[in-house]
Amino acid sequence: MTKIKMTTPIVEMDGDEMTRILWKMIKDNLLEPFIELNTEYYDLGLEHRNETDDQVTVDSANATKKYKVAVKCATITPNGARMKEYHLKEMWKSPNGTIRAILDGTVFRTPIVVKGIEPCVRNWKKPITIARHAYGDVYKGSELKIPNAGKVELVYTAKDGSETRELVHEFEGSGIVQGMHNVDQSIESFARSCFNYALDLKQDLWFATKDTISKKYDHTFKDIFQDIFDAEYQEKFKEAGITYFYTLIDDAVARVMKSEGGYIWACKNYDGDVMSDMVSSAFGSLAMMTSVLVSPDGYYEYEAAHGTVQRHYYKHLNKEETSTNSVATIFAWTGALKKRGELDGNQELMDFADKLEKATIDTIEDGEMTKDLALITTIENPTVLNSEEFIKAIAKRL
Repeated sequence: MTKIKMTTPIVEMDGDEMTRILWKMIKDNLLEPFIELNTEYYDLGLEHRNETDDQVTVDSANATKKYKVAVKCATITPNGARMKEYHLKEMWKSPNGTIRAILDGTVFRTPIVVKGIEPCVRNWKKPITIARHAYGDVYKGSELKIPNAGKVELVYTAKDGSETRELVHEFEGSGIVQGMHNVDQSIESFARSCFNYALDLKQDLWFATKDTISKKYDHTFKDIFQDIFDAEYQEKFKEAGITYFYTLIDDAVARVMKSEGGYIWACKNYDGDVMSDMVSSAFGSLAMMTSVLVSPDGYYEYEAAHGTVQRHYYKHLNKEETSTNSVATIFAWTGALKKRGELDGNQELMDFADKLEKATIDTIEDGEMTKDLALITTIENPTVLNSEEFIKAIAKRL
C-alpha cells in the first residue's frame, strides 16, 4: 500500500505519563502504517522541560506560528508534589498557558458524540462546542482580606499622574475584596477566533455575559463582539448561512438545556471553565472531548481535553493492565491532520483523518470499548478492551 504523503510538517508536542504511552501506540498502529508522517518534534515531557528551563515549550509554540498546525499530548503542570517527584529546578508554568499566550488563542472544546454513550440531557442530539476566553477575570485577579472597618477604592493613575477613583465598598467590619481586569486586545482576539471558528465549522455562534449587571466590564465584551461582527463578519456569516446570537448568561444556560446542540457557545473565562466541564460530563466523559486552540492569525493547536491519566501510568509502570480511553488523543491527531490537509489542499490526508474518526466511533458502537465507556454505555454486554487492544481494534477497522 502506498503511504499518504505530507508536504508540510505538523508540529508534534509529546507529553507525559499514560498519554505519552498512548501517543506512541497511536502513531505505531494508526498513523505510520498509512501516512509518511511529517512532523517537527518537540518533547514537552516534564523532564525535558526541566532540562531546557521550559524553553522547549516556547520553541514549540513558535514552530506552530511557522507551520500553523500543531498536535499536543497531555502534559503535567507541576505542583509541590511533582517538584519532588521529578526533582524540578522550579515549579514550571502550565505549558498550555504558555502556548496560549504566545499564539494569542482561544480554546474550543467539543464532545465526541457516539451512539450508546447517551447525553444526560435527553434533547441534546448534536455536540455543543464551548469557546473559553482564557485570559484575565478572576484568574488574574488581586484579592485582599479586609481585617476591619475601612474604605476600599479602585484607583486608576494615568501616565500624566491624574487619578480616577471608584468606591468599591465602605466596610463596617471584616470582609473580602477582589479586583480583576481584562484588555481590549485580548477580547478582540477572542471575538475574531470565535467568528473564524464558526465559519470553519459552519455553525451558529452564541455569546453570553451579564451586561445588565456589569454595565462596564461585561458590557465591554458585548460591545467589542458586536462591533467586530458588524464590521468584519456580518456578510461572511450571511453567505455561510449561520447566525451570531447574543444573550445574557443566565438566559443562555436556560436555552442550552432545552436545545438540540449543534452550535458554538462563547463564554468569558470563568463561565467557560465551568460550562466546559458541565457539557463534557453531560455528554459522557472528558476522555470523549476534543480541544483546539485557535488563533485569530490562523494558528491551530489540537489536543485532548483531559490530563495525563496519572493513576493508569503508575499501574502501567507496575506492569498492571490498563484500560485507558485514547479517543480524545486520536481525535487530536485527526483534527490536526484534517487542518494540515485543508491548508495544503491534500484531500487524501483529509479523507484519511475522516476514516480514522469513523473507525474509532464504529469500534465503540460495535460494542468494543475501554472500561470507562463500558461503565456508562447503553450498549448491552460490551467487550472491555485494554489500552492497546482498543487501539488495535480501531486499526483493524481502519
